[in-house]
Amino acid sequence: MSFDARSLERLQQLGRSLPKPLPKPEAEPAPAPASQQRHRVETETDPQALFRELMQVSPDGSVPPHLMDRLRQAEADQQRQRQAEQRQAIQRQSPQGPSASSGLQPRGANNELRPNRQRRPPANSEELELYTAFQQLLLEGDEED
Repeated sequence: MSFDARSLERLQQLGRSLPKPLPKPEAEPAPAPASQQRHRVETETDPQALFRELMQVSPDGSVPPHLMDRLRQAEADQQRQRQAEQRQAIQRQSPQGPSASSGLQPRGANNELRPNRQRRPPANSEELELYTAFQQLLLEGDEED
């Protein structure tokens, strides 16, 4: 490759001027960490607040499946937390605790009477049938007296 005299002279000038260090670029502010940039839909743990956020974000009410899974998970976590709190409250109320119980206990004996003196509602149809049969036996016993 051959250069004319003028091009060769220009290349030599550039060669002498290039070894100078390049100026440092101005430091741009560092981007915020990902945890600060996350939307409230991604950070919310309360299921009701999460649902409200999902509805605000979605103009037509459609929600991606991964966000629906997050909502279900938040509801399940809240349910587990409530159950754990209820177990702890029951353990605090009973002085013996769950491991010290002796003998057989009838099903549903805990919290049988509520503060307003009403029985808890039957849990299933079998329990409802048994309860109804028992009430009929009591009524028949009252008629015989």
